[in-house]
Amino acid sequence: MTAAVLHCNNIAFKYASSGFELKIPEFSMQAGDTVFLEGDSGSGKSTLLNLMAGVLLPQSGHVSLMGKNLSALSASQCDALRVDHIGFLFQQFNLLSYLSVLDNVNLPCKFSKRRKQNALTHSGSVNQAAKQLLGALGMDKFLNQSVSTLSVGQQQRVAAARALIGQPDLIIADEPTSALDAGHQAQFVQLLLAQAAQQNTAVLLVSHDPALAQHCDRRQRVEQWQA
Repeated sequence: MTAAVLHCNNIAFKYASSGFELKIPEFSMQAGDTVFLEGDSGSGKSTLLNLMAGVLLPQSGHVSLMGKNLSALSASQCDALRVDHIGFLFQQFNLLSYLSVLDNVNLPCKFSKRRKQNALTHSGSVNQAAKQLLGALGMDKFLNQSVSTLSVGQQQRVAAARALIGQPDLIIADEPTSALDAGHQAQFVQLLLAQAAQQNTAVLLVSHDPALAQHCDRRQRVEQWQA
């Protein structure tokens, strides 16, 4: 049986200073799954994402990415596994303003041999893979433009292409639509999920907007995991 892309088993994590605690009996994502993760401010969403990405380690239980227990890896091994298998889409996009659209999208392939090889295998070159993604997201006219000159919506699509390049197994999208109005939020999520589906990439979509849940296969509320 193929290992889950992401598997959390009997996780417990507690902040000693505040007493806040998360307990997750079990949570899994398979290839191509789309999960809507919701929770109020302060509910533990950021803590949970850091646990899933191996930035934080649980005090008991384990998180596995592509069948590998993150707690059993060194920091450098965990970093390498993360960059190979997870594409991140941040609320603030985290684009490099001094680079072009194309160069921003190509960045993950400079740090991950696996994602670079995927781009070469499926598109012939990293640049071509980036151009194909940007074209699918309606950004093919801006390839050599500095990202600092783009609108918020355009920057968001560049960030999505960067997360998708090299066919990572999982995309963690943390409040990626917070800067958009409701109509553009739905449009962007549909575009993101459609491109991820073509790659069989799982997507964990984190948002405070419950209207976006309809685009995902299932939904999970973080408060259900609070101790």
